[in-house]
Amino acid sequence: MAHSIVWASCATVDADGRPRSRVLHPIWQWDGIDLFGWIATVPSPVKRAHLAVHPQMSVNYWAPSHDTCSADCLVEWYTDDETRSAVWDMFATGPEPVGYDPRIIPQWRDGPTSPEFAALRLAPYRLRVMPGTAMTQGVGEILSWSSETS
Repeated sequence: MAHSIVWASCATVDADGRPRSRVLHPIWQWDGIDLFGWIATVPSPVKRAHLAVHPQMSVNYWAPSHDTCSADCLVEWYTDDETRSAVWDMFATGPEPVGYDPRIIPQWRDGPTSPEFAALRLAPYRLRVMPGTAMTQGVGEILSWSSETS
């Protein structure tokens, strides 16, 4: 569902507990055991400050059909060239609609080693998937998982 919706509202919290949201474009990977995501992003001072004190992010997807899914995640910055190049390639060669050419972002025209390019790794500890029909028609199943209860 996340890869069909593509764009997610992502929230972080500052040192004073104030939330801030922005729209980002995660790509998710399942290795057969673990689910984790990557976000290619500008390492802005706000994101850096928020994640320095609260290294968590809430990622929420919504579609006009009212399909929703969310992931509450632990987040880790990656700024080494090897990881940034791998994440860059993941987006550059990813299937549509999640794949795209990262060079369309003006700050990233110099490629994955640009100082304005960083990768965030998302490690979900809570997931929720709700088809819109579960809400609008009472049909379908709401799926939830939390590492806190498993």
